[in-house]
Amino acid sequence: CRQVREWQRSVPGCERLSANVNLSARQILEPGLKQEIHAILLESGLAPESLVLEITESTMMEDVENVSARLADLRALGMRIAIDDFGTGFSSLGYLQRFPVDGLKIAKEFVDDMVFNARNARLVEGIVHLGTALDLSTLAEGIETDDQRRRLLSTGCVLGQGYLFARPAPADQVPAMLLRTAVAAA
Repeated sequence: CRQVREWQRSVPGCERLSANVNLSARQILEPGLKQEIHAILLESGLAPESLVLEITESTMMEDVENVSARLADLRALGMRIAIDDFGTGFSSLGYLQRFPVDGLKIAKEFVDDMVFNARNARLVEGIVHLGTALDLSTLAEGIETDDQRRRLLSTGCVLGQGYLFARPAPADQVPAMLLRTAVAAA
């Protein structure tokens, strides 16, 4: 959180940069999680809306009532909640209404084959349309080729992550990457 706040301050055009953090079922069910995250946000100076907490579908099933309540508490602080690897676990459309989520992350395994596999392409398109219909953002994971990027854009999925955009890098190299991205997008 501290690092993202630093990039927001120091890299032109990155004021709205956010951090996505994966949470396990054990972490979500820890009693002091809300207070811990709140303290981290205060200490780092990162606005709550700049933090996206990611959970998997299987995490949601651990203890439905408590997980739902914890997510609602976290979301009430201003954070966003996303379902990671959507479609690979115990997907139930009913849970999309029951849990306070803001977005869906399309699993890499669907993105991998979508260019050459019409069924996968339709599945990805369906997830994007579902997200749109429920007013949820959709982000595709594991984008490695420009063909995948173009195909995702054609479905309406405008958010993505993967090696096509950047490989993992040390924090001191990220500002230059962000600047290149901002210039390319302008």
